[in-house]
Amino acid sequence: MTTADTAALLEDAANRIADISRPDLQILLRRAALRLRNAAAVSMEDDVEDALRELAGELGLTRNDTIRFIVREWMEKNTYLPVHMLDEDSGVDGNG
Repeated sequence: MTTADTAALLEDAANRIADISRPDLQILLRRAALRLRNAAAVSMEDDVEDALRELAGELGLTRNDTIRFIVREWMEKNTYLPVHMLDEDSGVDGNG
């Protein structure tokens, strides 16, 4: 089940809280807790964590956003994703 599915089920349960059974609510809450617990579960070796922390600071991003950025860049560079093209009016900061 995807995060969107879980979120939709939680929203539906909140909208009809008086009608949902206690066991169903427990299942939904446990599923949501599990997703939250596993959301940042990507662990790295110490040297990689240090480099990741340093890069996140330089980029002004969170650890998770930095990981997302790195993965997206790698996937674009290796043609797993289409490259994000800039249009003429897009600003660039000149770094890189």
